[in-house]
Amino acid sequence: MPERRPTALVTDAGRGSAIAIIRSLGRRGWRVIAADSSPHSLGFRSRYTVSRVVYPEPERAPRDTVAALKAAARAEHVTLIIPVTDAVILPLSEARAEFDGLCALAIPTPEQLAVVTNKLKTIELAQSLGVPVPLTRVVETAAEALALPISDWPVVLKPQASRLYRDQAAVEHFEVSYAHTPDELAREMARFEGRCPVLLQSYYRGEGHGVELLLHEGRPLAAFQHKRLHEVPITGGASSFRQSVPLDPTLYDYSARLLGALNWTGLAMVEFKVGAEGGKLMEINGRIWGSLPLAVFSGMDFPARLAALYTDGPPASTNGPDTRYRIGVKARNVERDLVWIASVLLGRRRRGTLPAPPRRAALVGMAGLLNPLTRSDLFALDDPLPGLAELPAIAAKWIRKALRRS
Repeated sequence: MPERRPTALVTDAGRGSAIAIIRSLGRRGWRVIAADSSPHSLGFRSRYTVSRVVYPEPERAPRDTVAALKAAARAEHVTLIIPVTDAVILPLSEARAEFDGLCALAIPTPEQLAVVTNKLKTIELAQSLGVPVPLTRVVETAAEALALPISDWPVVLKPQASRLYRDQAAVEHFEVSYAHTPDELAREMARFEGRCPVLLQSYYRGEGHGVELLLHEGRPLAAFQHKRLHEVPITGGASSFRQSVPLDPTLYDYSARLLGALNWTGLAMVEFKVGAEGGKLMEINGRIWGSLPLAVFSGMDFPARLAALYTDGPPASTNGPDTRYRIGVKARNVERDLVWIASVLLGRRRRGTLPAPPRRAALVGMAGLLNPLTRSDLFALDDPLPGLAELPAIAAKWIRKALRRS
């Protein structure tokens, strides 16, 4: 009987990071099952997808999502499940015992997850290790926030947890916001009161950098770094356009310290702002990050390395992490970058002193969409359908949004 190929199930298959995983493993002979809550997921169009699973929306029905993934893992003889978003990771982590003996889960331990999904615990860990962080105070009410002596505006309001998994019933999402005046601070705090504590931070101006690592029990196996060129929203957020850059020894040291203290196994990205006072920690991203395709394009194939780690175990070499990748590679998330271009072109920015690109940067960005030397997260010559379907999918989404507004 021929040996059965290993099988991976990749969730959130419409995301560029998930499609990068599907392609990477498919090219290496894995059977890849694409799973998503949308039946129109772009990952379902990949030539490397051998089977498709549609699960319920995890934010609304997390337990049903877990049940669907468990059923698929059993029916398809899955070797490894790679969840891509917190909305899937949180309920899957709580139900991990249900997958014992069934398949491996590429997720951190509950103790590790408790630190990286809680921004206060992340800050406390960083401070204990001497990793610089912005000035941070924890508040729960508008009155507490307004009682603080704030002299340097704007301030950043970061929910203590970006997502909360409440009583197995739903996954609640919170977003970062900004305040430039006491009135704005009171208004923004009102959105969080009774729902989630808030980290009130000084705003640190600088370039966004991400240091990505694959580790085994805290030992770095591979490392990569990118710089954010465009962010959505334009005042700071997820990258829409980025570039591979040399690994900064200081930022790498901070990242290795943090993840080493957590005894981390798997992939993680440590985010920094680099400004006049050097690098300061923004957060630890303990899931598959959105700019993963850039690392793969640059020659750092994290998905293949992750799968090998979970199936074959860690490499025996102790010579330090592999840091061989191409510098200067650029890649964009087309949908998000179109939002960035529109925001800059229309002059959309938050009130106050937050930095925003000039309108001419939008014209440069539009021209850059046609640059053949810049990669798109979703397009690949050997697997063109997800990329070709992207623009119609973006147009359909924008039309639906316009119809809802009208």
